[in-house]
This record gives sequence, C-alpha cells and structure tokens, in this order.
Amino acid sequence: MSPAPLLGSALSPLAALAIAVGLDLAVAEPPARVHPVALFGSVVGRFDRSWSRPRIVGVAVAVALPLVAAAGAGGIVALAASPPASSVAAALPAVVAGTLLFTTVSLRMLLATTAEVAGLTDSDPDAARRSVRALAGRDATDLSPADLRSAAVESAAENLADGFVAPLGGFALGATVGLTVGGSGTALPLVAGVAGAVWVKAVNTLDSMLGYRSKPVGWASARLDDAAMFLPARATAGCLALAAGSPSALRRAAPWAREPGSPNSGWPMATAAVALGVRLEKPGHYALNPGASPPSLADAERAVRLVGVAGGVAVALAAGWLAAVGWLTPPTGVVGWS
Repeated sequence: MSPAPLLGSALSPLAALAIAVGLDLAVAEPPARVHPVALFGSVVGRFDRSWSRPRIVGVAVAVALPLVAAAGAGGIVALAASPPASSVAAALPAVVAGTLLFTTVSLRMLLATTAEVAGLTDSDPDAARRSVRALAGRDATDLSPADLRSAAVESAAENLADGFVAPLGGFALGATVGLTVGGSGTALPLVAGVAGAVWVKAVNTLDSMLGYRSKPVGWASARLDDAAMFLPARATAGCLALAAGSPSALRRAAPWAREPGSPNSGWPMATAAVALGVRLEKPGHYALNPGASPPSLADAERAVRLVGVAGGVAVALAAGWLAAVGWLTPPTGVVGWS
C-alpha cells in the first residue's frame, strides 16, 4: 500500500460525507447555471413531449438516464483517484466525491425556504402563496395562512426524504458495496458511493419532472421512484421521530401514513404531524393527525427545527454506519480480520 492511500482508505467515505454536509451548510446550492441537477433536468426536458409509444420511451428513459448520470459521476471520482502519487493527490478523490455528493443533497435551502414561507403566512399571505410554490406543487390560490403553513411543513418533511436522506442513503449503500468488494484501500467505495447518490437523485428528478398521470412517458419513472424511495421515506420518518425525542411517533403515525396518494410521502409527513402535535392537511385529499389543530406560526417554526435536527440524525446514522463498515473491512475487501 502506498504511504498515502486515498486519505486513509476507509476514512475516505466519511471525509466525502463531511465535505458534502459542510458545503451544504456553507453554500446551500451551486449556481443554477452549473448545477448538475439542473443540467440533468435540461436533458430530461427533451423527453417531456408526446410519443407514439410513450411507455416504451418512458422505460428506456427511466433505465438509461439515471445509469448514465451515475456512471458519469463515478467516472469523475475514478479519474480523480488515478493515481494518488502524493498525500495531496490522495485527498483529491474524497474532495471530488464530497463535492459531487453535495450537489445531490439539499437541507439548508429546504430549511430556509420553509422558514420563509412560514414567516410570510401572517405578515403577507400573498407572498407566502408565491413562495410556497418552491416547496409544494399544489394550487395555493385559495389556501388560508394555516393551509399554507401546513403545505410548507408537509413539503419540508417529504423533501427531507427526497432531497437529503435518499441521496445520503444511496451514498452509504454504494460505499458499503465498494468497501466490501474492493476493500478499504481502493477508490471503489468513493466511486460506488457517489454513483449511488447520483442514481437516486436522478431517479427522483425524473419523477418530479415526468411522473404525473398527465404524462404517459413518466409512468416508468414514477414507479421506479416509488421503489427507490420505499426505504428512504421510512428511514426519514424514523429520523423525525428520533429528532423529536419520541420514537413512538413513528408507530402513532402509521394509521395516517397511507392517506396520501403516494406510497411513501405519507410516512415522513404523518410522523412530522404526530411529532409536532398538529394537523397537516391537503384540502380535499387527506388530513394527517386530524384530531389536532392546524399548525400555528410557532408550530411551523418548530417544524423547521425538527427537520433540521432530523437531517443531523440522518448524517450521524450514515457516518456511524460508514465508520463501522470501514472498521470491519480490511484492504482485501473481506469483512472481518485475518
């Protein structure tokens, strides 16, 4: 093994995770003109039209585009890792991987937007109706201040799953596969980790752009997103319950978790409703924790703090998992000790 093997080998996924979270806290989002997700969205937009065989095109898009994005991101990390000729160069793969992971996660922007909408609901409801569009796709024209706060809190909980926990989970899973297959002294954990995060983000982006009943080409993307988000949505609900100091909130939320049309989004939203002790409602569609009162401004502010702490719980769990797997994985890639 070289004197400087990939920033301490097993520590490299942890370093990349720390870089990504640090960049999210410091920068929030890259500029839209160079944001990889925006660039990916511009590619997806080319398929957002009528097709003679939309289902076939949709399946091809859902399969190919996330794989191409993941392979491209993983290839960039692999290129950065070849070869680590010095201690400085050995750190480069983790820096590149962390920067790419940063482009797939979003917590600070989510918290800031949620807080902005909540703050405007009392002082300027019309401005809140305009701002809530950045969080929720529903028509806000006739929403009351309480409905606007509910929409903001619901979307914050759901987007915590889509935009933060799911990419972190993809990174942790990919890095775990890389550690167990390639060993802790190779670049494979970083390559596979970034590829996993980017794949998840690409699937979610496809669903957000194409996954509507009015767009037959998005049927496959929507179903793939349902499958990909099954575990992250429930893991996010668990993080929210832990962040609230009430693990039982997850159990108490279960009766309402299936109320929304999505098989996944109801879990973090219902758990947030129970943890906060409020009713979260999309008029005409569902009511979560219906026996409680709608969220007040103070409740919405508590929701912002809850989502932020839950994001911290998710980071801690991912870091703990990666540390444990790295500790158990020698450079040969076989779990255990010889």
